[in-house]
Amino acid sequence: MSKTAEIARRILDAYASGTTIAPVRGEITGVAEAYAVQRATIEVWLGQGRKLIGHKIGLTSPAVQAQLGVGEPDFGALFADMVVPDGAVVPKGRVLQPRIEGEIAFVLKSDLRGDRDGRISPADVIAATDYVVPAIEICGSRIANWDIRIEDTIADDASSGLIVLSGQRSKPSLDALATIAMAVRPSDAEAVSGSGDACLGNPANAVAWLGEALLRFGGRLRAGDVVMSGALAKMLPAAPGTSFTADFGAFGSVSVGFAP
Repeated sequence: MSKTAEIARRILDAYASGTTIAPVRGEITGVAEAYAVQRATIEVWLGQGRKLIGHKIGLTSPAVQAQLGVGEPDFGALFADMVVPDGAVVPKGRVLQPRIEGEIAFVLKSDLRGDRDGRISPADVIAATDYVVPAIEICGSRIANWDIRIEDTIADDASSGLIVLSGQRSKPSLDALATIAMAVRPSDAEAVSGSGDACLGNPANAVAWLGEALLRFGGRLRAGDVVMSGALAKMLPAAPGTSFTADFGAFGSVSVGFAP
């Protein structure tokens, strides 16, 4: 078994058993190898019948990038069975070590092909977007105690878990996305606030980055894709029995709870 396949097997076993594993970064050299592990896990899931519906972007905060020693975000895959309804209660153990982030999700109406040099602009993203919705990402980590560096999180499908999408759809505009204000209100703590410009200056910038990154890896953002564009405020731990509402003002709100 190759090194890539063996690391992927450990991550898949962690999903199946609900038991975390030690960091894998010491066995991976650089982000290209980490994405190879991620692709290996995705191929297994596709073979099991899971349906790919889009992508998530992580590490959009400059502070988090600095913490992990990288200069750009990362990305992972979204599957249909990751979507839970607005207001749902997530069963205990559904996501390992859950944490939540408030984000804007994009739903595309056309492919993002880029120009002949592979460049995609934020304006291209807006033109290709059908609508945006308030969203909560429930991040998870198969790595024990969230002891991660860039190789760990990429290999682990960018620390993916579940997503919650609001039913309130809006037509996107660059100006509105940059200035949108968000507050995440946990049931057991004070609210945290953020804004659209916390996500690479504009959530559309993050989607443009993802489109270009996928082209470099031989993929593409396609019509119908759901794209989680990245956090607008800090990640919050999601203890059993807590609930969260992410309020995006005129854009709407979205909520989720966690079973005791």
